[in-house]
Amino acid sequence: MTKNGKHENSSPAPVTPERKLLCRGLAASPGLAAGKVVLVPGSADAVKITDGDILVTTMTTPDMIPALRKAGAVVTDEGGRTCHAAILSRELGIPCIVGARNATEVLAEGQNVVVDATRGVVFQGEERTAPSLVSAVSALPAASPRTAAQGQPAASPIPQSVTATKILINLEGPASVERCSVLPADGVGLLRTEFIFTGDIGIHPIYLVRTKQETLFVDKLAEGIAAVASGFSPRPVLMRFSDFRTNDFRKLRGGQDLEPLESNPMLGWRGASRYVSPDYEQGFRLECRAVKKVRDYFGLTNLSVIIPFVRTLREMEQVRAILESEGLVSGPSFKVWLMVEVPSVVLQADRFASLCDGFTIGSNDLTQLILGVDRDSGKLGAMGYFDERHPSVLEAISMTVRAARKAGIPCSICGEGPSVFPDFAEKLVAMGMDSISVNPDALDYTRRIVASAEQKIILDGIRGGM
Repeated sequence: MTKNGKHENSSPAPVTPERKLLCRGLAASPGLAAGKVVLVPGSADAVKITDGDILVTTMTTPDMIPALRKAGAVVTDEGGRTCHAAILSRELGIPCIVGARNATEVLAEGQNVVVDATRGVVFQGEERTAPSLVSAVSALPAASPRTAAQGQPAASPIPQSVTATKILINLEGPASVERCSVLPADGVGLLRTEFIFTGDIGIHPIYLVRTKQETLFVDKLAEGIAAVASGFSPRPVLMRFSDFRTNDFRKLRGGQDLEPLESNPMLGWRGASRYVSPDYEQGFRLECRAVKKVRDYFGLTNLSVIIPFVRTLREMEQVRAILESEGLVSGPSFKVWLMVEVPSVVLQADRFASLCDGFTIGSNDLTQLILGVDRDSGKLGAMGYFDERHPSVLEAISMTVRAARKAGIPCSICGEGPSVFPDFAEKLVAMGMDSISVNPDALDYTRRIVASAEQKIILDGIRGGM
């Protein structure tokens, strides 16, 4: 059984130091699973996955999400701790190892394996049924409270701490609502819509516009968003408008003829630049209408929105104009947040603050763009190049918080850093961050870190004034 009890597999024989080690990578989502390997060279092969299979691929893509939900564990050749596979696996509670380099070569189709994603290793499994997975690792050295590669926390019985800093969670879509809505989160700081695009709709928005099927898109997207907003009501839910890259949009039905081929989609036609383009504006308007339906028809006024990957002031002004023309006007219960991911926004933060109701810092993209490090590079990640704690990144975050304070708007952060590095979370609290949004599995751990940091600041203030 996986760590979240989602899949039941045949339990392997006890894992001992003599059991054959097949490959090793970064522990991206801790847990243990046993099952048969299914190689997935591309997204089209993901349909082969059945409940409990071990999904092995070079790198996951958003259109593999339905397969990931069935998988007992995930092992990828490439990627670091902020890659798609790592983030989604942690949200779904699936054991995951990334950056294993040669997993697709050394693991064979149908092979029985044991995936120990707490230690980042894959062992040879056996056909026969044996003791439980808990017993299977009892012969190995005890795991530290934090995994070696990522720093994920072990479970703890410590009661929930009370914090002034709001602790929110990131969600990939409605699939996790039932499990996550009962968690003691202050709301959803980042609702990604890409799962709804791929899992529930599967068709390019502009293709639907051209074939006069706009209602299908609006209804399906609204239903998915409403499921999350309803599950967390009255707590706030911040939904990020679509941030697919061109290579992701091309995989939707009808997308091949609508999307350009880009050599570097990460820095290409995405986010706000897409919304204001004549080639996608009508698609963005459909997204806006879905949001309006959730708020007006379903009555879920706890829903607000985030504009991702903003580059220029003019771009943000145009996006706001489109929102307002679709009836999405800022007010007491509806806020338009700007995701700070591009250094140009940091450098003009005072001016951008006048165009939004709040900043939410996307620390993964901001880090890669400031440091010039591909966030999906397992090689650079293992060498320590991708680090949100770099002085340049910390200064950029501090500049953004100061600009928000000056403008009287809130500032949040969503990314992997706060739940991985306690010292990073402590720095965010000291800067005056209003809220921190993390993956559900790191909620309690992050809250304890933040509570400790807040207490230290209070005590230092008291002692300093004595």
